Amino acid sequence: MAGLQGKTLFVSGASRGIGLAIAMRAARDGANIIIAAKTAEPHPKLPGTIYTAAADIEAAGGKALPVICDIRSEEQVQEAIAAGVEQFGGIDICINNASAISLRGTERTTMARFDLMHQVNTRGTYLVSRTCIPYLLQAENPHILNMSPPLNMIEKWFAPHVAYTMAKYGMSMCVLGMAGEFREQGIAVNALWPRTAIATAAVKNILGGDEMVQRSRKPEIMADAAHVILTKPSREFTGNFCIDDETLESVGVTDLSAYAVDPSQTELMPDFFVEPRDQD
Repeated sequence: MAGLQGKTLFVSGASRGIGLAIAMRAARDGANIIIAAKTAEPHPKLPGTIYTAAADIEAAGGKALPVICDIRSEEQVQEAIAAGVEQFGGIDICINNASAISLRGTERTTMARFDLMHQVNTRGTYLVSRTCIPYLLQAENPHILNMSPPLNMIEKWFAPHVAYTMAKYGMSMCVLGMAGEFREQGIAVNALWPRTAIATAAVKNILGGDEMVQRSRKPEIMADAAHVILTKPSREFTGNFCIDDETLESVGVTDLSAYAVDPSQTELMPDFFVEPRDQD
């Protein structure tokens, strides 16, 4: 399998969690990572900053450029991408990982929270992709990869948290539209989503604490699945809504036990927007 040596990745929300795991996997190949995130100072409930992420990436064998970037700001996104291009000479891969979540019903979702989710998830993904595209058009094997779910338009995924679902599906609609728009130019646009909950700060702080974390998989499963996608020929693999376990199975990885936070757990927590599978 081809690697990502010398490739430059722009990764939103790369200071921790899935974004950092994807960056670290690419770093082991010798990739360059533009770390675009808001966390410059340590947070009491959120591990890591753009600077600790940069140190980890470089220790893993990659090159890192930490950039403070709120993807709601067009100016900050433009400046972050320009800084990365100046540092590394271009952009090969755009990872839209940054996301905001609030699992509340309509009456409990303030418009400020609604706006935050749509500005970060849908608008931020559109903005980052749009700003990267001129550079991706010059790349040899360009990819956009959104951390967003399949467009499964059924009531059960909307009714409990309409605003959040709309915002995440907005990211997936970017995949559907941009894959078609840029197919002839050779830019692959795909989505990746986990079958189970992933052990991130959001899972611990929002979805259920340590108990939920123990029933989750590690972010590395998403990183390894992303690596499979990002090393595919961009003209041959685009417009796909990938699930982490299925993506790994497609390259012969069928034993996923190493990704479990607690291997003794017999039932992992399914993620939103996908149906669970029988677990060994």
